[in-house]
Amino acid sequence: MNLETLRDYCLKLPGVTEELPFGPDTLVFKVMGKVFLLTPMESAGHQFNAKCDPEKAEELRATYPDVRPGYHMNKKHWNTVLVTGSIPSETLFGWVKDSYDLVVASLPKKNQEELKNIG
Repeated sequence: MNLETLRDYCLKLPGVTEELPFGPDTLVFKVMGKVFLLTPMESAGHQFNAKCDPEKAEELRATYPDVRPGYHMNKKHWNTVLVTGSIPSETLFGWVKDSYDLVVASLPKKNQEELKNIG
């Protein structure tokens, strides 16, 4: 998975927008105005921050050396995932979708219904 593949995947999810609220170096993906994924535009190795259920976040960190507490994020709810090739792309996409789903589940019911009509 590279940055363009990640970007394409995120933008195919219903209601997703991309923004640069922290400057030109960090790409932020939101659903209905709420952040679900951040990724640096340029870095030595590709990585991204994704929201995660706290128990699952701990489990992933214990299982995968390339999953770490969220860099500059609430470490209870966010993981930083280093994309080195050690984790299959399908697994990474699953974590992105999980992050998206967590944020959608926290939205007001009206917004959730609106997303269903988009998708």
